[in-house]
Amino acid sequence: MTSFRSRKFTQVPLALAAACLVLTLALVSCGGEQTPQSPVAPIAAPEAATPAPAFAMAAPTAAPPATPAPASPADTPVPPTPAPTQVPPTPAPTRVIPTPAPPPPPAPTLVAPTAVPSPAPAPVVMGDRTLTVYSGRSQTLVHPLLEAFGEYTGVDIRVKYAGSASTAITLMEEGDNTPADVVFLQDPGSLGSLASAGMLADLTQESLDKVDPRFRDPNGRWIGTSGRARTIIYNTDAIDPETDLPPSILDFTNEEWKGRVGWAPPNGSFQSFVTALRVQLGEDAARSWLEDMRDNDVQFFRNNVSIVQATARGEVDVGFVNHYYLERFLAEFGTGFKARNHYVGNGDPGALVLVAGVGILEASDNKATAGEFVEFLLSEPAQVYFTSIIKEYPVAAGVEPQGDLPPMESLNPPDVDLGSISDLEGTLRLLRDVGVIP
Repeated sequence: MTSFRSRKFTQVPLALAAACLVLTLALVSCGGEQTPQSPVAPIAAPEAATPAPAFAMAAPTAAPPATPAPASPADTPVPPTPAPTQVPPTPAPTRVIPTPAPPPPPAPTLVAPTAVPSPAPAPVVMGDRTLTVYSGRSQTLVHPLLEAFGEYTGVDIRVKYAGSASTAITLMEEGDNTPADVVFLQDPGSLGSLASAGMLADLTQESLDKVDPRFRDPNGRWIGTSGRARTIIYNTDAIDPETDLPPSILDFTNEEWKGRVGWAPPNGSFQSFVTALRVQLGEDAARSWLEDMRDNDVQFFRNNVSIVQATARGEVDVGFVNHYYLERFLAEFGTGFKARNHYVGNGDPGALVLVAGVGILEASDNKATAGEFVEFLLSEPAQVYFTSIIKEYPVAAGVEPQGDLPPMESLNPPDVDLGSISDLEGTLRLLRDVGVIP
């Protein structure tokens, strides 16, 4: 567990906490779930199926090092490296066309928005307030947010980092004895499993009204904090998206794609995609697609970053990822990076739009402070951070996506209620039965 103690202020409204996030982030060199790291040395976040790490203590610093430190292995872009070791059940790719990695450009700087919400809530009463957060988002990504919240509200933040699926499993094992107040995860499937188990408390209507109903639990027990679209990433030398890519992700079982496709079954977003596939097409159809992909020699990777790197190097021609991984590579290495996203659309399962989100534990005795944290993640500066640094879609505060992202309204995802993507245990069981995860 990471813990840091904030400086003491006499009265600091939550709105000021959000505003100060901009000033804090301007000093932070971090680009996402595996890019230049936050001011606190990261704890490596394990894959979804691995146990959560032991608690650890770390003190925040005022500014990042002059040169970015090595990145976390969890989920974030890093400069291309030699091809990852392929993990059974599928053999390692054989087509390797290495490309030299260009020198990294300066880390991006978050620009303060022109206006910050001004109405100030009741002042924070300082004291020995604490908040324990279980995070399925990696430390290199979200620690600046947590640090800013604690710094400017006087809350002592304690954080336990792990994969989203393993975090959900840990919470279910802990039950009412969990020390967690808040859970902050990368996919709706893990949040939905906790909600279905009765572990999440009702959020306030004020918080729920800040996010489109499509991106929150219909029963009000978790809420999206940022959006990510599922895409087909392709190698620009090997693929013309207008003529070469099929109209549906389901068509990659065809013989012509044998050995040319990469996926990452341990990834939480992929598992949510499979859960949505089960909801949309039924259990038998989802199992059949997974088995056909396996038999078509789909290439196994441990995370989406490895898929993006392998696609750019030509080890695979296409892969299944979330959109923002490529966006961060393009921001780092420019338009010469040999991979691009293809947005499937047409209501296809491959066009699913997911959210990272937050919920408050029913067992928490700290719900008021936890509610402040939820409001903080939905504030304008936090939403600007999600879109400008992580390249995700903002879902609150009227913030617009930055860069070359297509409008969310144009994505045309499948008609799947994210609140129904809750059977994580069933998806993990299916993936094990098919033999694509241990």
